[in-house]
Amino acid sequence: MTLILLGGMIWRNLQRLETVRAYISYSYRLQEVSLNMQQILLKQLSGSNKDLSFNRLKEIEREVKNLINANYYSDKETPEKLRQLHSLLVGLIKDQKQIQPVMLFPALNRMKEILNAEIVQDEQILTEVVQDTRTELELAVGTLIAILLLGGWVLRRRILDPLGDLSQLLSRLAKGDFTPISTRRLHPLLLPVFTSYNEMVLRLRELEKENRLRAQSLEAEIRTAAQALLGQQRSLARAERLAAVGELAASIAHELRNPLAGILMSCSNLRKEISDPDQAQRLDLIGAELKRLTRLLNNLLDQAKHTPQPAVELHIANVVQELLALTRYQIPAHLQLESRIPEALSCRLPEGNFRQALLNLVLNAAQAMGETPGKVRVEAHQNDEILYLRVSDEGPGFSQEMLDGGIRPFVSGSQRGTGLGLTMVQRFAQEVGGHVQIANKQPHGACVTLILPYQGEQQHACHTTDYRGRNTFRH
Repeated sequence: MTLILLGGMIWRNLQRLETVRAYISYSYRLQEVSLNMQQILLKQLSGSNKDLSFNRLKEIEREVKNLINANYYSDKETPEKLRQLHSLLVGLIKDQKQIQPVMLFPALNRMKEILNAEIVQDEQILTEVVQDTRTELELAVGTLIAILLLGGWVLRRRILDPLGDLSQLLSRLAKGDFTPISTRRLHPLLLPVFTSYNEMVLRLRELEKENRLRAQSLEAEIRTAAQALLGQQRSLARAERLAAVGELAASIAHELRNPLAGILMSCSNLRKEISDPDQAQRLDLIGAELKRLTRLLNNLLDQAKHTPQPAVELHIANVVQELLALTRYQIPAHLQLESRIPEALSCRLPEGNFRQALLNLVLNAAQAMGETPGKVRVEAHQNDEILYLRVSDEGPGFSQEMLDGGIRPFVSGSQRGTGLGLTMVQRFAQEVGGHVQIANKQPHGACVTLILPYQGEQQHACHTTDYRGRNTFRH
């Protein structure tokens, strides 16, 4: 409403200002005629060329005639006065031989009267426009204030107060009061909210009644059966879990090892038939992973028998190189894998568990970086009978909660993570007598360091591999 009112006022004032502009332009033309007449009078008094003065007088007569026909005068008597002036000028032109300077004074006086009247009328019109504009602006502001006050009253009375009542109703609902409310005087905007509230209250009351009856019946049944079952459950639970784990481990080993052996044999035969080096290298990686799966199944059975995995002499650089080459196919192409490890660094470690721990760290780092391009780096060195293996990334890093609380099962900084990857890595480190450290890099990124007992010969030749694509090794 305020915008419409302001728009109408602005349009009306623009029309009036256009009219005033036309009036002022008309006054300027009158003033120009008056100045021309004064110049003619001065030339007559100075005795200048009379023919030139009469020519100017004729031009003034034509201009006065045009002003009579124009409709932009502000004083209603102006046309009549201009006609009188025109008659005087026509008389002067006809009697040009007898014209004297004194004969121009009546025309000048008439012109002065016309100008004064027009100026007075123009000023009066401008004053009216200013007053009307001020009045209209005050009216618009008053209308806006009235609308805001009315809107605020309506908002408070019809919306905010019912919402405040709804807050009290929800507090009452939390205390167990399931009484519906009346919706007769509610605003239509809030009617669906309170109607849904009443439906929810009725449904909750029914559910509360059903739960109370169910709880009473279950309590009676549980009281009679608990005493009889409690002793049996305690004695059978552990035996059943152990039997299920042993049966599952044996079943998995039995069902998977034979197919894996057939797949491995087929890959070996296929490897002999392929001459392409790139495809042959891929089949070698597949064969190595199939062998690792077989070792994992054997380790599963060994753990069920409480038999620890034996430690073997591992060339760290080769193991990491093979693992990163295989991992390259499991992570996005915009991530780079890089290793910086002394080339002949070796250590006695359980190979399967070491590979699995390193694989978890690399995949966790790649998952943390997500769609952001960056680099996952694996570094290792030996110092004073201790092997340091570090996996770092350029992702967001660990949360402060995880840095303070340490590695715990089912606690992960990723929404898709399970929190078991780092737990398995920590378990491997503890089994071999080491531990795990987690930290953040500057300006961003995470770093996980495996600190393990070192058993092997120290070597100083450094092996650097940058995995920028499939099967690409740069020394």
